[in-house]
Amino acid sequence: MKKLFILFIFLLSTITVLPQQKSLLQLQQEFVDLRFGMFIHFNIPTFMSDDWADPDASPEIFNPVKLDCNQWAITAKEANMTYGCLTTKHHSGFCIWDTKTTDYNVMNSPFKRDVVKEYADAFRKQGLNVMLYYSILDTHHKLRPGYITPKHIEMVKAQLTELLTNYGEIKALIIDGWDAPWSRISYDQIPFEDIYLLVKSLQPNCLLMDLNAAKYPTQALFYTDIKSYEQGAGQYISKDSNTLPALSCLPINTAWFWKEDFPNVPVKDPKTLVNDNIIPLNNVFCNFILNAAPNRDGLIDDNAVAAFRRIGELWKNEGTLAKLSQADYPIISSNIAKFKPINSSWSWDMQIMDFANDDDFRTGWESNKSVSKPWLEIDLEKEQAFNTISITEKNNKNDIHTYRLEYLRNNKWETIFAGTKDDIIKIHRFDRKWGNKVRITIEGYNNPPTISEFGIYNERR
Repeated sequence: MKKLFILFIFLLSTITVLPQQKSLLQLQQEFVDLRFGMFIHFNIPTFMSDDWADPDASPEIFNPVKLDCNQWAITAKEANMTYGCLTTKHHSGFCIWDTKTTDYNVMNSPFKRDVVKEYADAFRKQGLNVMLYYSILDTHHKLRPGYITPKHIEMVKAQLTELLTNYGEIKALIIDGWDAPWSRISYDQIPFEDIYLLVKSLQPNCLLMDLNAAKYPTQALFYTDIKSYEQGAGQYISKDSNTLPALSCLPINTAWFWKEDFPNVPVKDPKTLVNDNIIPLNNVFCNFILNAAPNRDGLIDDNAVAAFRRIGELWKNEGTLAKLSQADYPIISSNIAKFKPINSSWSWDMQIMDFANDDDFRTGWESNKSVSKPWLEIDLEKEQAFNTISITEKNNKNDIHTYRLEYLRNNKWETIFAGTKDDIIKIHRFDRKWGNKVRITIEGYNNPPTISEFGIYNERR
């Protein structure tokens, strides 16, 4: 009996206690409460002259002989940062962890050390949260438009599984090179919902954010848990009206990856970074992430270290921010209305109905002002299941108030919603329907209605 009791105690001691799953709102609040962190662009482009490395660059050039991730972590701590985020794989596909998915990785370089592990260990040692960056676009493995195969999808899933299994708790995963105008890899070619649900299955408390602000509107979460803004790409958050959990990023140097002139070129002014970025961004639920670019030895240059230290003298992290409002759950499914046949009542001039489902939020349908009850109708071409609809008004307007959503099944129109919803982006979630057409009839509005994108989705719930 005593032996059985000892065995029972031993078995209990070996059970891994996983963190309790939190609500998305709680995770978003924790993220914005972190306030300020360090982006770390360090990969094979560090050893070349351009941020976008040659996809055929040899692993032999990657050899940071003095790599010290503890220096990175201490520098972040001195700046009063709360986390780091490392570029595990950038657009040219070189992996700086011990991956089994490809030979194009750090273990086949002269360095032969797992940089992701050393980074994660060093930041946790300083009490800092660990985040990871991962690029979907991968020019070495030809994961780019026109070449994507099922094997690419499996590689992405396998690589993310390694990163979210072997390196402890990951607070957030920042994805890049996906459904952006410059990468042109759609959420259908690499299915967003599949990847999103994989991430949540491996680490339920890991936020997933895609750097897609160049395409999607700012008033709702499309394909991301956190709305992100890359200032260098001209993406700026409203410092007056933003209410969504957000991230804004900027390099402290003149580029993301290290350049030979960095040690001798002034970095961005610490006082300006504090007063024009950290403080006003935090005031509108936005976390600021400032990039460090370790050099070819694997160390942050002295001038950048001094600037980070000065930021820590000028700014103190005062903890939690104001409470976030509950936002609509992110859209994560493919838009089955995209590019389908579409009809409408009379349009205004050239702003015809085809612009309302062309996967471009910059264009849109506009009703002719003489139409009293405008309508827009999507033909799904066959009976399909769906349970979510999004209606995005054009040019940040909120003109549509009262309207009716219906679907056609067996030649009969059934009502999904009839009433008023005063949002620029109107998201409706409901029990799954089956139909071959969906339409909106607009009954109350301020100005002639406009719709930039009409989305229909079949979410997995």
